Amino acid sequence: MPADRAAAPHTFVTARARADDRVRLVSEKEDRMWEASLSQVSPGSVSGWGTYVAGVAWALAQEGVPVPGFDLAVASCVPYGAGLSSSAALGCATVMALARLVGSDWTGPDLRTDAGRAWAAQVCVRAENEIAGAPTGGMDQAAALRATAGHALLLDTRSGQVEQVPFDLAAADLELLVIDTRAEHALVDGQYAQRRASCESAAATLGVQTLREVSAAELPGALAALPDETTRARVRHVVTEIARVKEFVGLLGAGSWARAGAVMDASHASLATDYEVSAAELDTAVQAAREAGALGARMTGGGFGGSAIALIPRGGAERIAAHVAEAFSAAGHRDPAFLRAEAAAPAH
Repeated sequence: MPADRAAAPHTFVTARARADDRVRLVSEKEDRMWEASLSQVSPGSVSGWGTYVAGVAWALAQEGVPVPGFDLAVASCVPYGAGLSSSAALGCATVMALARLVGSDWTGPDLRTDAGRAWAAQVCVRAENEIAGAPTGGMDQAAALRATAGHALLLDTRSGQVEQVPFDLAAADLELLVIDTRAEHALVDGQYAQRRASCESAAATLGVQTLREVSAAELPGALAALPDETTRARVRHVVTEIARVKEFVGLLGAGSWARAGAVMDASHASLATDYEVSAAELDTAVQAAREAGALGARMTGGGFGGSAIALIPRGGAERIAAHVAEAFSAAGHRDPAFLRAEAAAPAH
């Protein structure tokens, strides 16, 4: 595995205040400066990568926390379009930087507390939804802002509560390998929104606020009440995936890593067949990783390309990555890239 892709990815921003309301942004990944006036930033008024930064300033103002104009530079090794939440990383880094920039004039919650960070995560979600036009939920932002080193984050998206689940891979002699298929995806291209709309429509048909309210025991009856097989498949995925999350957390607590890997496999199968958000490259990555000794593997992110994650024996990354690369070559896919993932501390 190439040394430059071996480390866990990070996004860094540095900012300085301006005396006017201009926002000027530069990134090592972009050829041109992005700039706008904060007074001009509103839903539908701006476009491009800078919307993920300027949108945070706009969302803060909507929450009654104004910020001045600012210059901001970005350095990030989180790959674009890889399903690894590069946009959420940028937004979360921005909100932390702006809070520091404003300093004693900051009127928002204390971002040193979990409650404050939960609020900041929702600010970033609003920026993505309303300014960048990406209909995302809050999972990525919660992971970036509310995580604890050495733990997985169990997020209750209804209540907003989180639970820190011990996730000590080193003690189990395991590690996580991220496989970037380099099959780009984009959450603003409509497919993600279609899945979300389908689930919302199904919930309305079933007379529940969200599909969270449908238990595994109630699933057969719920499926029978739905109008078509596509909708039934979507609902089946959501309900069974919620059950798998609960099972996975229990297996982590019990140290049953092999069974946890099997749950990852089942999750990918459901994402591929019932939710239909996988891609040929993702399926190749998952299958090849398992063949090479991964305990389990699944796609991650919004799907339709992007990345897969594999739970692998410690020290096996080079061998497994080589097998995956060979499988990609045989299938005629672009060469994949590889990163190691760590349960790290949150944005700061």
